[in-house]
Amino acid sequence: MIKQNLHTHSLYCDGKNTIEDMTLEAIQKGFTILGFSGHGNCREIDDYSMTDDNTKKYIQDVLEVKEKYKDQIHIFLGIEEDILGQSFEKNNLYDYIIGSVHFVKAGEEYLAVDQSQEVTHKIVDYYGDFLSYAQSYYEEVKKIAYRSDVDIVGHIDLLTKFNENEEFIDFDDQEYLKLAYECIDMLIGQKKIFEVNTGAIARGQRKTPYPHHILLKYIHDHGGKICLNSDCHQKEMLDCYYKESLELIQDCGFTSMMVLTDQGFIEKDIQEFL
Repeated sequence: MIKQNLHTHSLYCDGKNTIEDMTLEAIQKGFTILGFSGHGNCREIDDYSMTDDNTKKYIQDVLEVKEKYKDQIHIFLGIEEDILGQSFEKNNLYDYIIGSVHFVKAGEEYLAVDQSQEVTHKIVDYYGDFLSYAQSYYEEVKKIAYRSDVDIVGHIDLLTKFNENEEFIDFDDQEYLKLAYECIDMLIGQKKIFEVNTGAIARGQRKTPYPHHILLKYIHDHGGKICLNSDCHQKEMLDCYYKESLELIQDCGFTSMMVLTDQGFIEKDIQEFL
């Protein structure tokens, strides 16, 4: 059986646990593959991503647990790159890179799309309506397509974090879907992997994962590849909504998911995850 999570944070950014504690929890929960993906340096905008010094310590810690627990779990060294932050290359150091958009520009400031309902209202007010905001957001996400070292697109519809009750827009709004679909098409064209991300569920802010099931079905129908990640910031939540997400993934038509190996990403039958 395969149990994988490639989106994991630690005390070096905004996570709550050490690299080793997260590793031990993953072993206890039966994970066979754990990838760490600390927030890459974006300190010109945020206050939580890894500084250059912390990045060095992070790399050292991950490589240490990779060796220490090699007989119990496969550990991979990754990083989550914000499109507005430092750009990373694998260069035989990082095993994989997640590309994400966490901010949009509103006038002279950058606002976090996942910070709060109040900030989301502020962003929508700046852009005039949610569709204009979505257009700007998805234009940023499209840039991930041309980051050649990025393997995985992080939480593609993060801008809808506080839209579970459709306060800002209907999830089936055709104009909104057109913007999202254009972005997805571009990313599929560059063979990026999409993650099904349960992070907001772990924080009690959503009841369903990213992306919304309409987008997930579109990804399937147009040949996109996926992996399942918990975007874990707290070790107890490493497998948050894991079984339920596997059911959703199958309901959307997927019969396989991508798995990271020492030789890179390979496609595995969904039955191997059940």
